[in-house]
Amino acid sequence: MSNPICSLFNIKYPIVQAGMIWCSGWELASAVSNAGGLGLIGSGSMYPDVLRDQIRKCKAATGKPFGVNVPLLYPNIEEHMKIIVEEGVKIVFTSAGNPKTWTNHLKEHGIKVVHVVSNVKFALKCQEAGVDAIVAEGFEAGGHNGREETTTMVLIPQVRKAIQIPLIAAGGIGYGSQMAAAFALGADAVQIGSRFVATPESSAHQNFKDSVVKAKEGDTILTLKQLTPVRLIKNDFCNKVIEAEKNGASVEELTTLLGRARAKKGMFEGDLTEGELEIGQISGDINEIKPAAHIVEEIIKDFNSCIKRIGNLTF
Repeated sequence: MSNPICSLFNIKYPIVQAGMIWCSGWELASAVSNAGGLGLIGSGSMYPDVLRDQIRKCKAATGKPFGVNVPLLYPNIEEHMKIIVEEGVKIVFTSAGNPKTWTNHLKEHGIKVVHVVSNVKFALKCQEAGVDAIVAEGFEAGGHNGREETTTMVLIPQVRKAIQIPLIAAGGIGYGSQMAAAFALGADAVQIGSRFVATPESSAHQNFKDSVVKAKEGDTILTLKQLTPVRLIKNDFCNKVIEAEKNGASVEELTTLLGRARAKKGMFEGDLTEGELEIGQISGDINEIKPAAHIVEEIIKDFNSCIKRIGNLTF
């Protein structure tokens, strides 16, 4: 059976690896693409020259389609977009900004564009802007999240009813059964981040990978909603944020507490005390570090098994 996302990106499986800052370099992106999914380089943590190098290394490591995730609030956005066009990248996922700003420019250069949203309002704006597909990301997700705290199970059907273009579900998805649930809700594909952090190919620090594997139910919390909402593993830094928010801290005070390079300190340098440890709720169900290809294979096997089991149900 044909799938709109597989057809759009010319990939085997409707699985997208999220372009996570400090975790999604060329090694992870190429590994997922080689396994039949769509790998994404997370450019939000990269200087322009680093991004160019990452794209070239990814092209050398895979002949399969891959893309770049670009947060639109990134200060070097013009340079990043210039490099993406020059290096012949064919797929770009944008987030954290207005999709109208860059969608036409990218599409004029033959690039497929996908934008990440957390509510129906912005999904409609994306469709109006002319994107090729939308990622709808629920409250369960790690990293940047929606202030509405809408869960994936509620968000996906609402967005599906509102738009006519392909829909990718994200947030709380790490296994084939959850992928099957997303399809039942109206998604055409899934985007998975946290599960791919716990891989040898991820560029995250080993300390962070180990903390993801050790995480249990309730070990993450959505916070920093006055700035940009992120889901964090609870640690000393996270507890300071929670306490500051309880005491009515202003945006300026929270910005000062966050400081610079807090995410780099935690996820890339491995400071589990004072670093920002962004991860999704699914981390409570991740128990070991596995190669990206094994994860893709396991998800598809579990998905097919789940679909077969559900297909045999009658009432």
